[in-house]
Amino acid sequence: MTISQDTFAFVADLVRRRSAILLEPGKEYLVESRLLPLARETGATGVDQFVAQLRANPTPARTAVVVEALTTNETSWFRDVAPFDALRRHIVPELRAAGGLARLRVWSAACSTGQEAYSIAMTLQEVLTPPVAVEITATDLNEQVLERGRSGTYTQLEVNRGLPAPTLVRHFRRAGSGWQVSDELRRWVTFRQHNLLDVPPPGGPFDVVFLRNVLIYFDLPTKRAVLERVRGALRPGGYLVLGAAETTIGVHDDYERVVLDRATVYRAGGARAAAAAPAPAVAAVPAPVRAPLGAAGTRPAPLAAVPPRPVLPTPARPAGPVFAPTSTRGAGLR
Repeated sequence: MTISQDTFAFVADLVRRRSAILLEPGKEYLVESRLLPLARETGATGVDQFVAQLRANPTPARTAVVVEALTTNETSWFRDVAPFDALRRHIVPELRAAGGLARLRVWSAACSTGQEAYSIAMTLQEVLTPPVAVEITATDLNEQVLERGRSGTYTQLEVNRGLPAPTLVRHFRRAGSGWQVSDELRRWVTFRQHNLLDVPPPGGPFDVVFLRNVLIYFDLPTKRAVLERVRGALRPGGYLVLGAAETTIGVHDDYERVVLDRATVYRAGGARAAAAAPAPAVAAVPAPVRAPLGAAGTRPAPLAAVPPRPVLPTPARPAGPVFAPTSTRGAGLR
């Protein structure tokens, strides 16, 4: 069974308007596979009839279910490892050397069910000690995944995805057949519903923003708009962490590319922030063999900065509402 082009065009337009995700021709199979279970639940004969019913009665609840079905909540613990090593070995020591570190604010954007936010919390707990206060703001458009994150409870299968056994024992407790994040780490993380194209969430200005594997699903104007919002939420010299296939180069000129071992991050303020940033004074700690967690070191390696390239002028944002997506982590839309 295949869906009609009219059905595909309607769904692609709906998803683009609500989440800014592009569903290009050739993704008909994805739309059909994601919406067929919903069609069966309603008694529709197929996706075409289900979408026809939606078009006839486009309630907010029905529309939200369709958009959420077409977005991806793929996530795991310490995904790609390198950004967490960079946070532990370079970024935190640099912030500490800049003149005291009483409070560290981190934004995990498009956080899905919370694995990234709690991975950040576990990393920081290994290198920070009281009286440093840690505030992690975790946001997503999808309220259902946020509820999962707030509960901090995960199945055995979920904790098996990237969570080393010593870390599981140290930071989790048994909860029925699953595992729950410790109360202390859950107090560090605040989950909020948020659209990436809205004003930044409360809790800033942030020292670090994680926005990984999200920009790849946007067109250029939307990428530029999201990066502008994030820039406004970062303190001068703060760091933006993107996915391995993402960059600010050629999109937004107020970020400076910085290479930290195997991670590439982006410092807010470009050359202006680089000129004002203090020289790091703590050396890098050798990376742990089996987990992205370890003890803080004494002197970080210098940060290797690469100046950004010039970019084209920012086009005007199209009229009408454009919504950033729920967490689009992983390969679900590829």
